[in-house]
Amino acid sequence: MSHTEEATDDEVSGLDTLLDRLAQAAADGGSLSVGSAMDVVGRRSFGPILLLAGLVAIAPLVGDIPGIPTSMGLIVLLSVVQILFGRDSIWIPGWIERRSASEEKVARAIDWLRSPAGFLDRVTRPRLRLLVEGRGSLLIALACVLIALSMPFLEFVPFSSTGAAAGLVAFGLALVARDGLVAAVAFVLTALTYGVVGWVVFG
Repeated sequence: MSHTEEATDDEVSGLDTLLDRLAQAAADGGSLSVGSAMDVVGRRSFGPILLLAGLVAIAPLVGDIPGIPTSMGLIVLLSVVQILFGRDSIWIPGWIERRSASEEKVARAIDWLRSPAGFLDRVTRPRLRLLVEGRGSLLIALACVLIALSMPFLEFVPFSSTGAAAGLVAFGLALVARDGLVAAVAFVLTALTYGVVGWVVFG
Protein backbone atom coordinates (compact mmCIF):
# COMPACT_ATOMS: atom_id res chain seq x y z
CA MET A 1 0.00 0.00 0.00
CA SER A 2 3.01 2.29 -0.26
CA HIS A 3 1.71 4.00 -3.40
CA THR A 4 -1.27 5.24 -1.41
CA GLU A 5 0.79 6.58 1.45
CA GLU A 6 2.67 8.93 -0.85
CA ALA A 7 -0.53 10.77 -1.75
CA THR A 8 -1.82 11.37 1.75
CA ASP A 9 0.20 14.49 2.54
CA ASP A 10 -0.86 16.17 -0.71
CA GLU A 11 -4.53 15.59 0.01
CA VAL A 12 -5.02 15.85 3.77
CA SER A 13 -2.34 16.98 6.21
CA GLY A 14 -4.29 16.38 9.42
CA LEU A 15 -7.63 16.35 11.15
CA ASP A 16 -8.05 20.13 11.17
CA THR A 17 -7.47 20.27 7.43
CA LEU A 18 -10.04 17.55 6.88
CA LEU A 19 -12.63 19.28 9.07
CA ASP A 20 -12.06 22.60 7.30
CA ARG A 21 -12.65 21.01 3.90
CA LEU A 22 -15.78 19.18 5.03
CA ALA A 23 -17.22 22.33 6.62
CA GLN A 24 -16.61 24.31 3.44
CA ALA A 25 -18.18 21.62 1.26
CA ALA A 26 -21.27 21.51 3.49
CA ALA A 27 -21.57 25.31 3.43
CA ASP A 28 -21.22 25.44 -0.35
CA GLY A 29 -23.85 22.77 -0.99
CA GLY A 30 -26.25 23.34 1.91
CA SER A 31 -25.67 19.72 2.91
CA LEU A 32 -22.89 17.17 2.72
CA SER A 33 -23.25 13.83 0.97
CA VAL A 34 -20.89 10.90 1.42
CA GLY A 35 -19.88 11.23 -2.23
CA SER A 36 -19.04 14.92 -1.82
CA ALA A 37 -17.05 14.15 1.31
CA MET A 38 -15.09 11.49 -0.57
CA ASP A 39 -14.33 14.00 -3.31
CA VAL A 40 -13.12 16.48 -0.70
CA VAL A 41 -10.64 14.12 0.96
CA GLY A 42 -9.60 12.42 -2.27
CA ARG A 43 -10.33 8.95 -3.56
CA ARG A 44 -6.76 7.76 -4.04
CA SER A 45 -5.39 7.41 -0.51
CA PHE A 46 -6.33 5.08 2.29
CA GLY A 47 -5.39 7.29 5.25
CA PRO A 48 -7.77 10.20 4.48
CA ILE A 49 -10.58 7.76 3.66
CA LEU A 50 -10.09 6.07 7.04
CA LEU A 51 -10.16 9.47 8.73
CA LEU A 52 -13.37 10.38 6.94
CA ALA A 53 -15.11 7.08 7.67
CA GLY A 54 -14.10 7.14 11.33
CA LEU A 55 -15.07 10.77 11.88
CA VAL A 56 -18.48 10.32 10.25
CA ALA A 57 -19.19 7.22 12.34
CA ILE A 58 -18.06 8.82 15.61
CA ALA A 59 -19.52 12.32 15.18
CA PRO A 60 -22.69 13.12 17.15
CA LEU A 61 -25.89 13.75 15.16
CA VAL A 62 -24.31 12.18 12.08
CA GLY A 63 -22.85 8.90 13.34
CA ASP A 64 -26.01 8.34 15.39
CA ILE A 65 -28.09 7.91 12.23
CA PRO A 66 -28.99 4.19 11.88
CA GLY A 67 -26.92 2.51 9.20
CA ILE A 68 -24.21 5.17 9.05
CA PRO A 69 -21.56 3.11 10.91
CA THR A 70 -22.30 0.15 8.64
CA SER A 71 -22.05 2.36 5.54
CA MET A 72 -18.70 3.70 6.72
CA GLY A 73 -17.50 0.16 7.34
CA LEU A 74 -18.47 -0.77 3.80
CA ILE A 75 -16.51 2.19 2.44
CA VAL A 76 -13.43 1.03 4.36
CA LEU A 77 -13.83 -2.55 3.13
CA LEU A 78 -14.29 -1.49 -0.50
CA SER A 79 -11.33 0.88 -0.24
CA VAL A 80 -8.98 -1.82 1.06
CA VAL A 81 -10.00 -4.27 -1.67
CA GLN A 82 -9.66 -1.72 -4.46
CA ILE A 83 -6.32 -0.40 -3.22
CA LEU A 84 -4.90 -3.91 -2.95
CA PHE A 85 -5.99 -4.55 -6.55
CA GLY A 86 -4.22 -1.41 -7.68
CA ARG A 87 -7.14 0.90 -8.51
CA ASP A 88 -6.17 4.56 -8.75
CA SER A 89 -9.56 5.88 -7.58
CA ILE A 90 -11.90 4.43 -4.97
CA TRP A 91 -15.43 3.60 -6.16
CA ILE A 92 -18.36 3.29 -3.76
CA PRO A 93 -22.00 2.40 -4.52
CA GLY A 94 -24.36 5.22 -5.44
CA TRP A 95 -26.74 4.50 -2.55
CA ILE A 96 -23.91 5.22 -0.11
CA GLU A 97 -22.66 8.25 -2.05
CA ARG A 98 -26.13 9.82 -1.89
CA ARG A 99 -26.48 9.56 1.89
CA SER A 100 -26.22 13.08 3.29
CA ALA A 101 -26.54 15.29 6.35
CA SER A 102 -27.69 18.90 6.53
CA GLU A 103 -25.19 21.74 6.80
CA GLU A 104 -26.44 22.40 10.35
CA LYS A 105 -25.76 18.83 11.51
CA VAL A 106 -22.37 18.80 9.83
CA ALA A 107 -21.41 22.14 11.39
CA ARG A 108 -22.43 21.01 14.88
CA ALA A 109 -20.55 17.73 14.52
CA ILE A 110 -17.44 19.53 13.28
CA ASP A 111 -17.59 22.02 16.16
CA TRP A 112 -17.69 19.07 18.56
CA LEU A 113 -14.64 17.52 16.88
CA ARG A 114 -12.50 20.68 16.71
CA SER A 115 -10.85 20.48 20.14
CA PRO A 116 -9.76 16.82 19.99
CA ALA A 117 -8.71 17.28 16.36
CA GLY A 118 -6.48 20.22 17.22
CA PHE A 119 -4.89 18.33 20.10
CA LEU A 120 -4.20 15.26 17.96
CA ASP A 121 -2.69 17.33 15.16
CA ARG A 122 -0.31 18.97 17.67
CA VAL A 123 0.96 15.71 19.15
CA THR A 124 1.33 13.63 16.00
CA ARG A 125 4.56 13.54 13.97
CA PRO A 126 6.54 11.06 11.88
CA ARG A 127 8.01 8.35 14.14
CA LEU A 128 8.19 4.55 14.40
CA ARG A 129 7.51 4.51 10.68
CA LEU A 130 7.92 0.73 10.41
CA LEU A 131 4.40 0.50 11.89
CA VAL A 132 2.85 2.59 9.09
CA GLU A 133 4.92 1.53 6.10
CA GLY A 134 5.38 -1.78 4.29
CA ARG A 135 4.15 -4.67 6.39
CA GLY A 136 2.95 -2.25 9.03
CA SER A 137 0.50 -0.66 6.60
CA LEU A 138 -0.73 -4.12 5.59
CA LEU A 139 -1.43 -4.95 9.25
CA ILE A 140 -3.37 -1.69 9.53
CA ALA A 141 -5.37 -2.63 6.44
CA LEU A 142 -6.17 -6.04 7.95
CA ALA A 143 -7.27 -4.49 11.24
CA CYS A 144 -9.50 -2.05 9.37
CA VAL A 145 -11.05 -4.88 7.35
CA LEU A 146 -11.95 -6.65 10.61
CA ILE A 147 -13.47 -3.42 11.97
CA ALA A 148 -15.43 -2.87 8.75
CA LEU A 149 -16.81 -6.41 8.74
CA SER A 150 -17.98 -6.09 12.35
CA MET A 151 -19.69 -2.69 11.98
CA PRO A 152 -23.19 -4.07 11.23
CA PHE A 153 -23.06 -6.16 14.41
CA LEU A 154 -21.58 -3.38 16.54
CA GLU A 155 -24.56 -1.12 15.81
CA PHE A 156 -26.58 -3.40 18.12
CA VAL A 157 -24.06 -3.23 21.00
CA PRO A 158 -24.28 0.13 22.82
CA PHE A 159 -21.23 2.40 22.35
CA SER A 160 -19.16 -0.33 20.65
CA SER A 161 -19.35 1.24 17.20
CA THR A 162 -17.93 4.43 18.72
CA GLY A 163 -14.84 2.55 19.88
CA ALA A 164 -14.45 0.93 16.48
CA ALA A 165 -14.85 4.29 14.74
CA ALA A 166 -12.22 5.80 17.03
CA GLY A 167 -9.92 3.01 15.90
CA LEU A 168 -10.50 3.95 12.27
CA VAL A 169 -9.73 7.60 13.04
CA ALA A 170 -6.52 6.62 14.83
CA PHE A 171 -5.39 4.32 12.01
CA GLY A 172 -6.18 7.00 9.43
CA LEU A 173 -4.32 9.66 11.38
CA ALA A 174 -1.36 7.33 11.79
CA LEU A 175 -1.12 6.86 8.02
CA VAL A 176 -1.59 10.55 7.22
CA ALA A 177 0.96 11.70 9.82
CA ARG A 178 3.20 8.63 9.35
CA ASP A 179 3.07 8.23 13.12
CA GLY A 180 3.70 4.67 14.23
CA LEU A 181 2.99 5.51 17.86
CA VAL A 182 -0.57 6.48 16.92
CA ALA A 183 -0.84 3.21 14.98
CA ALA A 184 0.21 1.30 18.09
CA VAL A 185 -2.41 3.15 20.14
CA ALA A 186 -4.99 2.31 17.45
CA PHE A 187 -4.17 -1.40 17.68
CA VAL A 188 -4.54 -1.31 21.47
CA LEU A 189 -7.79 0.67 21.28
CA THR A 190 -9.22 -1.76 18.74
CA ALA A 191 -8.22 -4.78 20.84
CA LEU A 192 -9.79 -3.23 23.95
CA THR A 193 -12.99 -2.40 22.09
CA TYR A 194 -13.47 -5.95 20.88
CA GLY A 195 -12.42 -7.34 24.23
CA VAL A 196 -15.18 -5.34 25.92
CA VAL A 197 -17.69 -6.32 23.23
CA GLY A 198 -16.80 -9.98 23.70
CA TRP A 199 -17.19 -9.66 27.47
CA VAL A 200 -20.60 -7.92 27.12
CA VAL A 201 -21.95 -10.37 24.56
CA PHE A 202 -20.49 -13.65 25.81
CA GLY A 203 -19.51 -12.92 29.41
